[in-house]
Amino acid sequence: MDRNAFRPSPPGEVRAEPADGVATLVFVRDLRHPPAAVWAALTDPARLAEWAPFLADRDLGSPGAAVLTMVDGETAIPASATVRLAEPPHLLEYIWGDDLLRWELSPLDSGTRLTLRHTVADPGVLPMVAAGWHLCLDVADRLLDGDPVGPIRGAEALDFGWSELRDTYADRLGEG
Repeated sequence: MDRNAFRPSPPGEVRAEPADGVATLVFVRDLRHPPAAVWAALTDPARLAEWAPFLADRDLGSPGAAVLTMVDGETAIPASATVRLAEPPHLLEYIWGDDLLRWELSPLDSGTRLTLRHTVADPGVLPMVAAGWHLCLDVADRLLDGDPVGPIRGAEALDFGWSELRDTYADRLGEG
């Protein structure tokens, strides 16, 4: 597919779970690929580089320290990360900066149900986080389909429907 023709999929299933001064975005997405393929996309640094908002300095499929470098155009900002749980191909949990991300993969007859729980300190950013992950997961889905469009990160996401997704997710999360 021509990258310029890429458009995001319809907004997905989201909810916010506030607790103890933080908020968790729960983002659910069904993918047409088996859990092992989705797991590889979530953990292999070469695969992550093709869809994620960051570059990983190592495979995230085992516990321990890592560096996840946020990329926005020519700007790269490294942040410490710690993989806390890695249970292939079902559960991946890591701390990235001040955030906690938990990826749960459940097999479906048609592929995998991915549930991302992204915990942040400021609940006001949840619509932005949802829009960003929405685009990233659209790109990951295309990658897994064998039709990659390349990563859509940082300010470039504005050219691919990020603002509209943010507004829709703000309404769905009660932030609008």
